[in-house]
Amino acid sequence: MTVPSVRLRAATPADEPLLFAVYAASRAAELAQTNWTDEQRAAFLAMQHSAQSAAYRERHPDGRFLVIDHAGEGIGRLYLAHLPGELRVLDIALLPEWCGRGIGTALLMEVFAEADRDAVTVSLHVEAWNPARALYDRLGFVEAGRNDVYLRMERAPSAAVS
Repeated sequence: MTVPSVRLRAATPADEPLLFAVYAASRAAELAQTNWTDEQRAAFLAMQHSAQSAAYRERHPDGRFLVIDHAGEGIGRLYLAHLPGELRVLDIALLPEWCGRGIGTALLMEVFAEADRDAVTVSLHVEAWNPARALYDRLGFVEAGRNDVYLRMERAPSAAVS
């Protein structure tokens, strides 16, 4: 499998339609189970996306809010925050047509390299039912906690890095 070359760039207000589309795609399976109208789904997604974006930026004012870009086209988002002793993946998501191409793996490997250099743990939260959980397991994340909805997963820094 060939991984398309991607680059990361800071998200700007002009990226809002892309960021909303990525968010909406990430919630599609969940919302398909409702009996809501398209208008109700759209209103819910707009409200939730706005609330999530505001919360991320309020809680992590020094966070890195990045667009995943391929050949000038935004295809996803990667949000990172440095916390004491850890590099937190706040969110990593791709538009559905870009999933399964190794892009998420490649980006997480870059996150690992940064965390290893800084000798910090990589952490994230994921719903137990989310298919991305298999990727996180495969990449060496381990469950470090849970609540009713989310699993906290961690990947310790590599001992091989000095």
